[in-house]
Amino acid sequence: MTDSYITRTGAFLPGKPVSNAEMHRYIGRVPLEGKIKQRILKANGIESRHYALDTRQAATHNLYELAAQAVQNCLGQDAPQPDYLSAGTTYGPYIAPGVASLLHDQLGRTGLVSHALEINSNAGICSSGAQAIVNAARAVKSGEARAALCVGVEHASSGLKSSAFRTTYDLPTILRDVRSSKWFMSVFLRFMLSDGAGAFLIEPQPRKGGQSFRIDWTYSRSFAHEAPLCMHIETNTRILSQNIRTLAEYMAPLSKKAVQGALQAHDEKLSSYTAVLPHMSSYYFEPSVQQIMAELSPEREVPYWTNLRTAGNTGAASIFIMLDEYTKTSAIQPGQRLLLFVPESGQFNYVLVSLTAV
Repeated sequence: MTDSYITRTGAFLPGKPVSNAEMHRYIGRVPLEGKIKQRILKANGIESRHYALDTRQAATHNLYELAAQAVQNCLGQDAPQPDYLSAGTTYGPYIAPGVASLLHDQLGRTGLVSHALEINSNAGICSSGAQAIVNAARAVKSGEARAALCVGVEHASSGLKSSAFRTTYDLPTILRDVRSSKWFMSVFLRFMLSDGAGAFLIEPQPRKGGQSFRIDWTYSRSFAHEAPLCMHIETNTRILSQNIRTLAEYMAPLSKKAVQGALQAHDEKLSSYTAVLPHMSSYYFEPSVQQIMAELSPEREVPYWTNLRTAGNTGAASIFIMLDEYTKTSAIQPGQRLLLFVPESGQFNYVLVSLTAV
């Protein structure tokens, strides 16, 4: 087994930042949502996001073009050619073939990757991109790959825009208890999700003359045996829905269990980390993140960092976009440690990645 290092990062957020007041110009409006919009926006804390849409709701990029832009920003001019490509997304325009296959085609069209290579497609929701990191790191550590490219990408606006959005108007439930209605569980996601892509290059040695992150370990665990289905997309209807009551009940305790399990498995303390980069779907979960970190590191307050407020919730791409911006805006010193934490509410899957700056 050899080491693996994140030697390059790249991200792509399409278009200009879209404020809360401007959202309707891009994704339109759907019936009744005006009654809950401000309440949801206040709870999620997102102030701007990006859409691969124009004001006529026409796509400016497709899913694979978004990903290719992030790869281009990651590889630059002098990067080694990858021999392994791993990618994850929540919802692509094609159910099959996998996202990595179609992304390989797109990268070939743009001249970024014009050779045969091994591919790995990851399905799921937020953790699908993080699992792409895990699989790429394993490919390099095992010696099967000399350079592995991993990508997370989301084009949520393709299903959130009013011209394509579908939901169930279960009026009796809406009138009786709106938060329990299928309509609410779909509509509130329109004010939370946005578009973007990110990419990492992973190699067995650090980058010469530049900053790299050694991947100390990865940890991926599902708790679907303990918790019910929470967020899903139905194949026949393509309706994206999330049960917010299930989310509120299970996310925090299982998040703590996942972080605690990862630290115990690797005989580590949270206090040894310089910062934690947690994927949060909204600032509603910020108090839970603070409490978990305080309980797991009572001897020292470990800071956490997120760009959710300005980048929006980009799902499977979020952790890529976060690390890319963090490296560009923070004074990172060799030896400092970062913990990437990606919880997924689908049926509660968690991925953690431990990094050391070199």
